[in-house]
Amino acid sequence: MHVWNSLDDVPGDLGRSVVTLGNFDGVHQGHKAVLARVVEQATSRGVLSVAVTFEPHPLAVLHPDRAPQMLTSVAQRLELLADTGLDAVLVLEFTVEFAQETPEEFVQSVFVDALHAVAVVVGQDTRFGWRNTGNVDTLLALGPGLGFEVLALDDLGEGSRWSSSMVRGMLDIGDVAGAAAVLGRPHKVAGTVVHGDHRGRELGYPTANLSQDAEGLVPADGVYAGWLTRVDRPITALDRVLPAAISIGTNPTFEGTQRRVEGYVLDRTDLDLYGERITYEFVERLRPTLRFDGIEPLIEQMETDVGQCREILRSIVPS
Repeated sequence: MHVWNSLDDVPGDLGRSVVTLGNFDGVHQGHKAVLARVVEQATSRGVLSVAVTFEPHPLAVLHPDRAPQMLTSVAQRLELLADTGLDAVLVLEFTVEFAQETPEEFVQSVFVDALHAVAVVVGQDTRFGWRNTGNVDTLLALGPGLGFEVLALDDLGEGSRWSSSMVRGMLDIGDVAGAAAVLGRPHKVAGTVVHGDHRGRELGYPTANLSQDAEGLVPADGVYAGWLTRVDRPITALDRVLPAAISIGTNPTFEGTQRRVEGYVLDRTDLDLYGERITYEFVERLRPTLRFDGIEPLIEQMETDVGQCREILRSIVPS
């Protein structure tokens, strides 16, 4: 999949394309339905399939106090978009100046002049241009004169519309199973393994601590069953994807103050993961973070947690 980081990166001889537009944070099932239609339409017409997205999120520029926490980093988003079969993604830098463009100016410069759109596929909630005044009706009015067809898809969801906001709300309360249902896959957090307090090893449960600059929205504090993936190892390598008990929190039993994401690979004390790039994939929440009155009750609870993780993950194939 080609990635273009500005209009100047788009090849001048691109030819025609089928285009869609959105933030695509998390690339959830609603997004994937739109993107599948883009790929299908492009294939049937013999043209390229292209998604247009923004970085940073528009609210982070226009109203920072209202900007959402992103479910995925740009790199994670592009990886997920590549999995949909798109030919290219155009990542436009969102600036105050860019926000001043009228919907008509945006459509002309991006969809027509740069991408030569033969069709534009969007959801009913699509907004663009100055003060978000552009919408599906704008595209339908502009399309015939500018040479592109508009395919507006109905909202998708089970009970309510799938959205990135819905997933954020679920992760904020630790409902990783609910988030996975909307995403179509378990939510992931990625980062480099760094040294912690080494307290887990002393307790018999050595953990891999993620760096503080980890990518992906961190779910609510608690203990989760999930998977640890060593992303730099070959897909077929042994010990690449491992079952794990994942803890998020400040270690209140030891008066901790720094929020951490760390995981214990079930029944393994021989792994040296320091410096490795890993992802944690969240399958199910076991319990909230608790404060224990001493080491013994903590170890007893950890034994229970690990047993529960074994049972939960025993019949699940990692994504």
